[in-house]
Amino acid sequence: MLSISSGSDAQCNRREVLSIGSLGFGGFTLANMLASEQAGAALEKQLSSGKSVIFLLQHGGPTQFETFDPKLDAGDGINTVGGVTRTSIPGVTFGSTMSDVAKHAHRLAIVRSYATGSNGHSIRPLISEATLGANMGSIYSRIAGANNPQTGIPTNVTLFPNSIEPDALGPDVRFGPFSATGPLGKSCEPFAPGGESTLQDNLQLKLPRGRFDDRRGLLSSLDKLRTELDSSGAFTGADRFREQALEMVLKGVAKAFDLSREDPRTVARYDTTGFLNEQSFADKKNGGKERRWYQNNAQTLGRLLLLARRLCESGCRFVTVATRFVWDMHGDQNNLGVARGMDAVGQPFNKAVSAFIEDCEERGLSDDILLVATGEMGRTPRINKNGGRDHWGRLTPLMLYGGGITSGQVIGQSERDGSQPAVGRVNSDNLVSSILHTLFDVGELRVQAGLPAELTKLVNNSDPIPGLH
Repeated sequence: MLSISSGSDAQCNRREVLSIGSLGFGGFTLANMLASEQAGAALEKQLSSGKSVIFLLQHGGPTQFETFDPKLDAGDGINTVGGVTRTSIPGVTFGSTMSDVAKHAHRLAIVRSYATGSNGHSIRPLISEATLGANMGSIYSRIAGANNPQTGIPTNVTLFPNSIEPDALGPDVRFGPFSATGPLGKSCEPFAPGGESTLQDNLQLKLPRGRFDDRRGLLSSLDKLRTELDSSGAFTGADRFREQALEMVLKGVAKAFDLSREDPRTVARYDTTGFLNEQSFADKKNGGKERRWYQNNAQTLGRLLLLARRLCESGCRFVTVATRFVWDMHGDQNNLGVARGMDAVGQPFNKAVSAFIEDCEERGLSDDILLVATGEMGRTPRINKNGGRDHWGRLTPLMLYGGGITSGQVIGQSERDGSQPAVGRVNSDNLVSSILHTLFDVGELRVQAGLPAELTKLVNNSDPIPGLH
């Protein structure tokens, strides 16, 4: 276990430095884990595509009508609120709030025939029967390892608002834990800074203000430790894997999580705090809980996507980005309706996603990172008496960018009233399969010996979204 003390008795002698190598993840010491991972690096290279996936969960259930499948001639009470915006694909429109994302439609794949099949809040399709009840990133960890053997970065990370702002909200597990691993084992659990992951208990930092959740404290302490080690020569004679274990912490984790290393202009491009107009949700009740959802979403969404990009560049293979229920647009005493909701929630999404796309294009990452944006369900065709749309499992908006997919296309078609797929129905099995095809050489994976029967079945028994790859 890594332990950095800040008290007057803090000493950093050779023996203590070497003990840092015993940092454990999932029941293995870090040094031993890295030795094991080197032995398995060839296998990881053989199976993995080297690509990454960012899963942006639009928790609460995004409206298909006001995002990527607008309807203007379906009739009063159904038609898209706020009108539409033209996209870079001739004849294709998005809801008006998606104006910046619309400029990149030729780089996207929009699925208008996807349905999760659930009318209730959950954390599907990230975790569902289609994923064996495990976080999708845990599937990668089980097959290719929990840490990237080159950089030491966890291959599976989940980010919440408090990963960016320590006082912001963490995960809401009422509908299931984001760290679920199903039958795959706890060693495949996502690493969740500021969140619920038990893996953080294995990186206990004795800092003035507590835990790894305090990222700034972590980075400061690691910088101080590096200076002490460099000046003391404590690395001399250290076992190679113990040295690599320490380098994982000092180089991999610290740099990847440190947004101050970004060009301030890049941070500003992603910054969504300008949409924090508290007057738009000041009347929401229930003790202000829902107000915090909207506040935290606007405060952190852009920087969460920026952090996700940094992690992928450092070798993370699956990053979940999650906020709380902000897409739940009933228009009741707790939740915003469609018009105000798209202002408070759609606009931060529009800026953050468009900034991510532009950033990836400029950095040459468009084939290396797949961004998936969807929710646990869609919204009802008919607008309710409060100006909101209610739960609807028959159709769910789905947007994909990057990762080498066939871009500039609309897959499938919904009914005229946006109620259900009309052509080319897609389900969560297809989405999971597409993600696996992005992350792995599926041909190699299918003949790989030693995988659990559940994973073998998952790989063999579903097809990716037609036309996506």
